[in-house]
Amino acid sequence: MFRRSVGLWAVAAVLFVLGGCVAKNDYLRKQAQADALSRDVAVLTIENQGLQESISGLQETIRGLQGEISSLHAAKENLTAERNVLNARLDNLGTETNRTIEELRDRHNELEGDKQMLGESIALLRKSKEELINRNTELEADNQLLEENIAVLKKSEEELINRNTELEADKQILEESLTLLKESKEAEIDTISGTHEALLTGMKGEIEQGQIAITELQGKLTVDVADKILFDPGRAEVKPKGLAVLKRIVKILMTVTDKLIRVEGHTDSVPVRGALARRYPTNRELSSARALNVARCLEKEGIDPSILSAAAFGEYQPVAANDTPEGRAKNRRIAIILLPMR
Repeated sequence: MFRRSVGLWAVAAVLFVLGGCVAKNDYLRKQAQADALSRDVAVLTIENQGLQESISGLQETIRGLQGEISSLHAAKENLTAERNVLNARLDNLGTETNRTIEELRDRHNELEGDKQMLGESIALLRKSKEELINRNTELEADNQLLEENIAVLKKSEEELINRNTELEADKQILEESLTLLKESKEAEIDTISGTHEALLTGMKGEIEQGQIAITELQGKLTVDVADKILFDPGRAEVKPKGLAVLKRIVKILMTVTDKLIRVEGHTDSVPVRGALARRYPTNRELSSARALNVARCLEKEGIDPSILSAAAFGEYQPVAANDTPEGRAKNRRIAIILLPMR
């Protein structure tokens, strides 16, 4: 198509050259022919381009079809291979089926024998069933008796469980009470111990001189004050020097708020004589007056009177033998005792 176009252009060129030699009409006619040829060339060029694109599309389609043909060939080969595998499996399956049929026939023969044995076993089981029914009747009677016994035992068990629950509750209450008591006791001991240490420190001078003795035993704190510090001989009134000592003791006792304070009067075994006997006929009266006067001093110095008490023992609770002057001096004392609250 391209060669044709070139030829047309060549013809047009020749005509143009010859135009100078021909008449004007021929020239015009040739010019018209040349224009027509040019238009034909343009149309043919466009058609040529369309045909080239069509050829390219067809070539692309051919390549696609060739690919599909290759895929179909591959698929065909795969199907052939699969068919061969299936045929082999089919052959194997036939062989297995025949073998299974033979095995089932053998099993059928075995089952026939088992069936006969089963029939014999059923006959034996029926006989055993009758025996079991008879035995079951006996067991029903025994079971009824057993259930009655179980009911009695269950009732006893419930009573025991209830009693055990009550005991457990009592045990818990008791344990809680013991814990509280132990804690309270430990707190009391701690308080007493603290007061004990404070008295040992605060009354160190009097203790070293043997005028005061401080003891602690099982939560009970005792301060023994010699009578010569507190009283003149044969008298029950607290002297100024003794009052100063009591004030120092009270200062320490004021820190104790959960204890009872008991003031005890003690004497030696020597009877009261002379004019003093008219006022204090026995040592008990003398120890009572001294204990009451000390209790009044403690109250006056700030001790709560509701926790304060006085007691008189005379010569009946000695701490030493009365057959020596030293022993009698130890027995003549005022004991200030801290006791747990009831």
